Amino acid sequence: MTSNDHHKRLLDAVTTDFAVLRGHPLPFGVNILAGGVNFAVFSRHATAINIVFFRPGDLDPLMEFPLDPKINRTGDVWHVCIQGLVPGFEYGYRVARDAGNDAPVHRFDDKQVLLDPYAKAVSGPSLWREATRKASRTGSWRGLLVEDTFDWEFDQPLNYHLADSVIYEMHVRGFTRHDSANVSHPGTYHGVMEKIPYLQELGVTAVELLPVTEFDEADNYRKNPLTGETLHNFWGYHPLSFFAPKAAYTVAMTADAQVNEFKEMVKALHAAGIEVILDMVFNHTGEGNEQGRTISLRGFDNSVYYIVDPESGAYANYSGCGNTVNCNHPVVRDLIIDALCYWVTEMHVDGFRFDLASILGRGSDGEVLANPPLLERIAGNPVLANTKLIAEAWDAAGLYQVGTFPNFGRWAEWNGKFRDDIRRFVRGDKGMVPVLATRLAGSSDLYQSDGRAPYHSINFVTSHDGFTLADLVSYQHKHNEANGEYNADGDDHNFSANYGFEGPTDDAAIRTLRDQQTRNFAALLILAHGVPMLLSGDEMGRSQGGNNNAWCQDNAISWLDWSNLESNHELFRFFCNLIAFRKQHSLLRARHFEGEESGERQLTWHGCTLNRVDWSKSSHSLGMHLQGRPDEAEIYLISHAAVAAKGFSLPRSNKQKPWRRFIDTALEAGQASCVPGDEPAIADQLNYQVQGHSVVVLVK
Repeated sequence: MTSNDHHKRLLDAVTTDFAVLRGHPLPFGVNILAGGVNFAVFSRHATAINIVFFRPGDLDPLMEFPLDPKINRTGDVWHVCIQGLVPGFEYGYRVARDAGNDAPVHRFDDKQVLLDPYAKAVSGPSLWREATRKASRTGSWRGLLVEDTFDWEFDQPLNYHLADSVIYEMHVRGFTRHDSANVSHPGTYHGVMEKIPYLQELGVTAVELLPVTEFDEADNYRKNPLTGETLHNFWGYHPLSFFAPKAAYTVAMTADAQVNEFKEMVKALHAAGIEVILDMVFNHTGEGNEQGRTISLRGFDNSVYYIVDPESGAYANYSGCGNTVNCNHPVVRDLIIDALCYWVTEMHVDGFRFDLASILGRGSDGEVLANPPLLERIAGNPVLANTKLIAEAWDAAGLYQVGTFPNFGRWAEWNGKFRDDIRRFVRGDKGMVPVLATRLAGSSDLYQSDGRAPYHSINFVTSHDGFTLADLVSYQHKHNEANGEYNADGDDHNFSANYGFEGPTDDAAIRTLRDQQTRNFAALLILAHGVPMLLSGDEMGRSQGGNNNAWCQDNAISWLDWSNLESNHELFRFFCNLIAFRKQHSLLRARHFEGEESGERQLTWHGCTLNRVDWSKSSHSLGMHLQGRPDEAEIYLISHAAVAAKGFSLPRSNKQKPWRRFIDTALEAGQASCVPGDEPAIADQLNYQVQGHSVVVLVK
């Protein structure tokens, strides 16, 4: 490029009012103020910072300005205000530290242009955006200044009570990427919008989106040994930004598309009565370990943002992903709080699920804190007061806090014990009746002693991490060979069963039993006290071929095949009926543990004979009777995991209010459930013959 060409491009990027001013230290990031565009970043240990500007898509800088530490620094914040910039530019920082003034914990590199940790929109290499495919691995990630003129109209977060929620965990790209999705914009925020009528028909109240903040889908360098294809980071649990929506999930190629199209999706979901919960990854980043890339945080101030060994500079790895964010450092706490408040106030999301949330309770030395200041600040933040907070209450270093997570009166938890106990009961393991009762009643052993309620238990049987529901009843062992790690990755303790054959089979008896067990899982999950969370595709029998760690599979293994909806339509209707039944009966949405509320709700346990429960290790049967006010329906749920059928005596009924059958999972798929309100009365009002491996729900 000639000097004249450069001069012309420079004039295109600025106005005649162009000027460089001192700027303000707050707020962090890039913000349009009355006097121009203000930039502010934190770096305690840097001795020099340059701000660098690019024309969109250019590899070479358009202009670069050094920040004067006497003028453009307040405390540990470097700042500058630029007048006359034209919106749409890209920017980043070069950050340096004087030679000879270094330490093993620092990783400054002034050759690298760093991504602003507070960037609200990001440009950078992407495999998933067709227009950048040829240059997918060139350049670096940079911040974008976009004009936010989105019209929310009257949209606000829906603020459903957590007890009334039914959560649907899904991947934005995987939900509609398959050709069978039949959408105009597959794999995008708009693709999700096109499937809103489906979500409404299913009846879920919230979608929980796997990570949507910017990440590098190409940071996996393994190949599938079975096919030779390059593997990707499909799930997105290696964030490069805590603020910017994933640009590759957009349709338009404009700079503001990633922000506006995400907002359009949220607005459309809210209009349909569906909340949006984001899976946020604050415990680690995509910069990796000592051999990883310097992209953002490590180049600004590695020793502040990460937990590192002060002698060697090695990263603590409580995340299992190479590094651990120093979450309880005051600066990092502010970063996380600011990100959460941004997503609530500017993006209108309704809640958050925190990946490996136990790391958020570790101190700068990795110690487990009794009262972690970050968790307390999140729980007590006034902007987040109505926001759903869900913790994955463990980490990759063995810390397991399900039931003991520091909750400060707010935090709900992914209940991993519910998952394991329900799997073991349905499979037929011995001694599971007592724990089944505890899980069905809201897991009081985990949440009652510290003042929490049943709805603080996020119940799930399957999630993105592990087997799908169809695979849970089809595979005894994981089959992750396609991941390129010799089947060494993924959990080995799945409490699954194949019922006589590993994987797909034409054996009619095995398929019938698998279908029945699938319905059993669905019934116990959706009708238990607590908040049910469904894995996307389970309602249509989605399989991953036994892969229980499909994080790297951007292909048909992870994408929803919507043809399953036709072949498994009766299963879909079963899920719809269960969710509708839960919504119809408040007895199933308990807001207090038994005996705590002042109302007339009563929960009693029974065995094959009324009022006599066999709690022994040899028992596989349990009846749960729910009663409320006289004007409320009664519900009787029978769980029977033994092979042989058994007769169960029923609580008393009368001609005016007979027992009616809502579900019997042992019946053929089309008869296994009813539309709530259309349940037929059963002939024998005193006894019910319950088949082996089945769940029965009666209502009167």
